[in-house]
Amino acid sequence: MRVTGGRHSGLTLISPGARVRPTSEAVRRAWIAAIEPQLERARVLDLFAGSGALGLEALSRGAATADFVENGAASLHALKANLAALRVGRCTRLFKRDAIPFVESLQAGAYDVAFADPPYHSGKLDRVVAHWLEVPFARILSFEHHRDHTLGVRGRVLKFGETRVTILVAKGGA
Repeated sequence: MRVTGGRHSGLTLISPGARVRPTSEAVRRAWIAAIEPQLERARVLDLFAGSGALGLEALSRGAATADFVENGAASLHALKANLAALRVGRCTRLFKRDAIPFVESLQAGAYDVAFADPPYHSGKLDRVVAHWLEVPFARILSFEHHRDHTLGVRGRVLKFGETRVTILVAKGGA
């Protein structure tokens, strides 16, 4: 697993292991490209961060800061190693918390761009999207999900086999 573009392009990232479903490089590349114009100097949130690949991709392409939310032991180990390897400690924060209460504590406009990649079929994505619809904590909310997971929201959808990435923009957003 590598950073796919920007100033850290090609740097290898540590994966949390077999129990975590990492986003493929092809999906990450297309996902980031779809929102790249919004990343310059952005405040980024990476929910269910795993290895931190999405937030690190955003930093590599010009985001000002990235906050990572993760509570799995193997993922935290990999994430800490990746943050250290890319030497991005000054512009990142790591929250060892469950993503749902973290999101539910956010105020409108807390971030410019938020990524969410929860476990498929867990129901957690529904809660993140529902809260964002009530309190748009980021100008852009983008998330990965299985193609069979319907959320009743309209946004830009990127399709990759069984995987979908949906990008929502808050009213008055970019």
